[in-house]
Amino acid sequence: MATADGHRHLGVLPAFPFYGGPPISADISARATIDELLADLDREGTERALVLPNYGVPDVSLTFALNDLVVEAAQRDDRIRAGLYVSPRPQDAELTAKALTLAGEPGVKALKTTFLLGGHPTDPESLEQLDLIFAAAREHDLIVHIHTSPGAASDIDQVGTLVERYGDDAKIHLVHLGGGMSGHMKLIGGRFFDWISAGKRVYTDTSWAIGFAPRWLAAEIDKRGLGADRVLFASDEPWGDYTGEFARLAEAAGDGELSRHVFTDNFAALYD
Repeated sequence: MATADGHRHLGVLPAFPFYGGPPISADISARATIDELLADLDREGTERALVLPNYGVPDVSLTFALNDLVVEAAQRDDRIRAGLYVSPRPQDAELTAKALTLAGEPGVKALKTTFLLGGHPTDPESLEQLDLIFAAAREHDLIVHIHTSPGAASDIDQVGTLVERYGDDAKIHLVHLGGGMSGHMKLIGGRFFDWISAGKRVYTDTSWAIGFAPRWLAAEIDKRGLGADRVLFASDEPWGDYTGEFARLAEAAGDGELSRHVFTDNFAALYD
C-alpha cells in the first residue's frame, strides 16, 4: 500500500543519562543523513513524509541545529516536507526566532513544539512565545505539531487549551492521539469530535497509541460520520516503529475510504 508518513524525525543526538541512569541512545534507528532517510523511505515504500528534527536531549540547541538539515531534505527530494523545531520556552526565544526565519522556505510545511523540555501551555511567558509561533503558522499556512503524553504540561488537558486558544484560525496536530490511556479516553471519547464540530482546525495521528485506541477511533469516526479527514498515519521513527504503527492502523482502518484518508489523502490535503 502506498503510504504518506505524517511525522518522523531526522538527526542523531548524543547519548544522555535519562532518568538518572547511564548515558544511552535509545533511538537506535536514528538517521544522521538525508541519504539514510531516503533509503528508509525506499525500503518502506513510503511515498511522502513530513520530516522533523530529532529531539529529546535537554540541550535544545542540538535540535534547533537540525532545522537546516530537514529543510535541505525537503528541497532535495519532493517526497519530503519539512517541519521546523520551535520552543515555547522563553529562554529559547532567540533560537525560535532564528528558526522562524526559515518558515517561508520551499518545502517547509509545519512547526513542531513540545513541553517535554520545559514551558507550559498556560504559563504567560510560554504563551508569549506560542503567540509568535502560531502567528508564523497562520502567516505561512503551516500546521503546528504539539507532543502529547499523560500528565504534566503535555497532558491533553493542558495542550487542549491551545486548541481552544488558537484552533479557530491555525491548524494544530495533536501528536500521539492525546497521549496514553487518559489522552485516548478524553480525545476519542468526545473532545476530538467536539473540537471538529466547533470548527477547530485540529488533527491527530495514532503513533504511540495503545493497542485498542486506533480501532476505537475508527469505530467512532464511522459512527459519528466525522473526523476521517483529520487523522494521519505517522511512524514517529526513530522513536516509533514503522512496521508496527502501519500494521495497527491498517487493521483498524480497513481497506476502504478511511484507509485512503489516513494513509494518503489527508497528508496530501495538508502538505501539498
